Amino acid sequence: MAENDLGAILEDSAHGFGWPITVTDPTGRTVEMVGASDDISQVIDPATGELVSGRSASVALRVSSLTLAGLGLPRAIATTQGKPWLIAFDDIGGLPHTFRVAQSNPDRTIGVVTCVLEAYKVVA
Repeated sequence: MAENDLGAILEDSAHGFGWPITVTDPTGRTVEMVGASDDISQVIDPATGELVSGRSASVALRVSSLTLAGLGLPRAIATTQGKPWLIAFDDIGGLPHTFRVAQSNPDRTIGVVTCVLEAYKVVA
């Protein structure tokens, strides 16, 4: 029941908090999904505990939707080991941003995976 409620909260773009997110796995398979995203410009410096200018971005995606789309759980892949998982979404002003998955934190109790992201430049 909780996982079902998660879908209503996380993936409802009409009346909820859902946001269009594109997920690309290392093989190049791209899937359009709906989830939650954030991209903020203030982070806490762990050495001082002070707010500093930086970039912190993440997405939360429903595990069952990833599975239904034929994808596994996104995970970090070192750039020297192959192509990374990519996440793309537009900011609130409509500007597109692409990130690579730097950390994957699945919560198998409720069925959500939160991915910590790093900015990524797509090379043609």
